[in-house]
Amino acid sequence: MRGVPTRPTPRDLVSGFVTGLFSIPEGMAYATVGGFSAPLGLWSGAVPTIVGSVFSRTVLMVTTLTSAIALSAQSILTDAGLDPGDLGAVAALTLVVGLWMVLLGVLRLGSVMSFVSTAVMTGFTAGIAVQIVAGVVEDATGYDPQSHNTVGKLVEAVAHVGDWDAPTVVVAAATVAVWAGLSLVPRLRKTATLVSLVVVTAVVAVAGIDVETVGDIAAIPRSLPPLSLPDLAALPHLAWGGLAIALIALAQAAGISAAVSNPDGTRADASKDFTAQGLANVAGGFFGALPTGGSLSRTGVATSGGAQTRWAGIFAGVWLVLLVLALGPFAGTIPMAVIGGLLLVIGGELVMGRRRDVVLVARTSPLSTAAMVVTFAATTQLPLQQAIFLGAALSIVLFAVQAAKRGRVVELVPDGAGDFGIADAPADLPSGRTTVLHYVGSGFFAEVNRVEQEWPHTAGAHDAALVVSLRGSAGIPSTTFLKSLDRLLDRWHEHGVEVVLCGVPDELRERFAVGGVSDRVRDAVLGDAGGILATLREAYDLAERRRRAASAATLDHHAADPDGAAPGDPPRAVPTDPLGDPGSTGQEAP
Repeated sequence: MRGVPTRPTPRDLVSGFVTGLFSIPEGMAYATVGGFSAPLGLWSGAVPTIVGSVFSRTVLMVTTLTSAIALSAQSILTDAGLDPGDLGAVAALTLVVGLWMVLLGVLRLGSVMSFVSTAVMTGFTAGIAVQIVAGVVEDATGYDPQSHNTVGKLVEAVAHVGDWDAPTVVVAAATVAVWAGLSLVPRLRKTATLVSLVVVTAVVAVAGIDVETVGDIAAIPRSLPPLSLPDLAALPHLAWGGLAIALIALAQAAGISAAVSNPDGTRADASKDFTAQGLANVAGGFFGALPTGGSLSRTGVATSGGAQTRWAGIFAGVWLVLLVLALGPFAGTIPMAVIGGLLLVIGGELVMGRRRDVVLVARTSPLSTAAMVVTFAATTQLPLQQAIFLGAALSIVLFAVQAAKRGRVVELVPDGAGDFGIADAPADLPSGRTTVLHYVGSGFFAEVNRVEQEWPHTAGAHDAALVVSLRGSAGIPSTTFLKSLDRLLDRWHEHGVEVVLCGVPDELRERFAVGGVSDRVRDAVLGDAGGILATLREAYDLAERRRRAASAATLDHHAADPDGAAPGDPPRAVPTDPLGDPGSTGQEAP
């Protein structure tokens, strides 16, 4: 696009600096809430961010550690019996996540994210927010809950308010207060987290307040990202957990891709974003990084800082390394209570950011609400990889239930002016004319048996023809659908009903041939290449010709063998053409 830069710009350089600086507190906070040492959060914003920005098709997306990924990584390592403090195990998990992402991208499975519904992601995100708050109870209050249950930690902490450490609580509350005050100023909102961290840390240092610091837990080295080798023996134990993290990360990235358009006007490509994030994780696994994915918060910081090209993300990773080299010891003086306060803010923002989705899901349907509530409960009570799989499976099942209820059969009624109206399908197929029916459904096996009962009864029909329109339906025909159609065609032919199928796509026609269905309607299957009305008229005319030919054959047979006529057979008539054919006479046949 003309006027859009493709080379690095000064604004990219500035945006990268702001993003890299912001990554110091946020990266450490996310690593801490996941039970990892703070430096891992820093390194997760270095090599992965650079590699992800190089290859991503959503050019402004920043690939780094997120709260959901941090909590999921800790849960998966613990569930596999591995130590979150073992760098080899962490590197192995990051590598597995990257390989899954690359595989999904190479196979062009960007659509896999459609299996994780908004209801599921809303419940999952709300559960993550509760996990974050529960995970920083000790950092924000100085009280260490003994409960292993997420909700139990919060209940226990509230029940032991008297055991909270006053200086820790004051520092955490001050951090939240400073952040809230800065957030009220629009120009300072994007940097409120960073500024509140620096200000409160400086006040604590000057006042000499005795609280736990980052340096008390792990030293922040003034060095480049360390080389880390994956523990290959741990790879088999992390396979399915790695897939869960990949899905979580990719779901978050898909939201960024939809919200942040490319400045050059090019389209984002979910599958190529998958590959880019996979390569970022594969590389990051060898340089001390936790699993990473698209970060909404740091992408927002980058765009608000003036990012114009993918170079903003590349600069963010480079600036982070330079800042750690220059300010590593300073990072060690940051009070854990400050990080605890910031994580309380992050948890609150996650909840507030999803409040509209919660309301929308609750108003959409009871089944969507059930998926959201169950996923939320699972996220707070089960390992996170189990929660996301459970939520996705539940979402698919609930959708299948809803989809199975949507299939139906309607009648397309000619209006005499060349168009069709829609009416309920008749209970009994009318005699002496051609009836046009349209199947509304997907061919999904769960709906077929129910819909089969909606087709008109044909036992009492005579001199009748039937046009069955399948245009836009039966998009995923199952064996159940083909067998059902075969049974219907047998029944219709047994009762002397002439049948024409129209709007049949080539793929479905091929399946008819393989399944033997086309033998029942030889020379009476019309494709879907023409216009809708033209195809319906062609099918109607063909059905009428076949009906009249069959009627004439029956009359000839009766004339040759009068005794063979069934008592009470009605006289045959040629009806007025309801499609408005000017050549129709509307008179009875002689």
